[in-house]
Amino acid sequence: MNEKNLRELLSRFRAGEVSEDQAVATLKNISLTAVEDLGFASIDHQRELRQGFPEVVYAAGKTKEQLRAILRSLYERSGGNLIATRASLEQYEFVRAELPMMSYDPTARMIYLDRDSTVERDEERMILVVSAGTSDMPVAEEARLTAHLWGNHVKTCYDCGVAGIHRLLNHLDDIQKANVLIVVAGMEGALASVVGGLTARPVIAVPTSVGYGASFHGLAALLAMLNSCASGVAVVNIDNGFGAGVMASKINSVRN
Repeated sequence: MNEKNLRELLSRFRAGEVSEDQAVATLKNISLTAVEDLGFASIDHQRELRQGFPEVVYAAGKTKEQLRAILRSLYERSGGNLIATRASLEQYEFVRAELPMMSYDPTARMIYLDRDSTVERDEERMILVVSAGTSDMPVAEEARLTAHLWGNHVKTCYDCGVAGIHRLLNHLDDIQKANVLIVVAGMEGALASVVGGLTARPVIAVPTSVGYGASFHGLAALLAMLNSCASGVAVVNIDNGFGAGVMASKINSVRN
């Protein structure tokens, strides 16, 4: 049950197509079946109704069988798009044998189902994903695909790090048109401050674990972004492209 289904139920009740008893029974079932216990996982089937998107699965550390069972449950009980993050090709091939409608993005490392492939996305409320280097692309693509599956119009500017600042300035028009920006960078993480100084819109900075020894697997970029001198820059966890994509989507949905 999602918000669209709930509105349809209430509309049918007002039109007399559904009796009061039928409507009450349906609403009771929503509450009674909110959580499905699979033994190894408890599936939150009310997540879509509360937050507008079904529960997202973190695939790393799960067996192929566990992941398949969780996605099967979500597919059967939800009406929205589905996501499993940090998934391997081996996991996907196992899942696809039973759920052939699922797709896989090897760069983003995501198994997903895009039920809204024909939805019209508002180009005036564009989310722009900017990455410093090619090595940052897996995290940037995780953010891009997440925001896309949340129903946003998303554009990208990749390999635009501060070591060649002219590459970034070539995308100044998109930077200033974007409604929300996601900036993905490792090494010293300076790109977030530079982009933050070029736009009046919110910037979500994503530090990556890309870099040599003193980068401390992304800690240097994280601290640099947290200490950004540019106003309006917020930071998510190291390599958390998914979290940035969700936050950008939520900001985008409430901005005028």
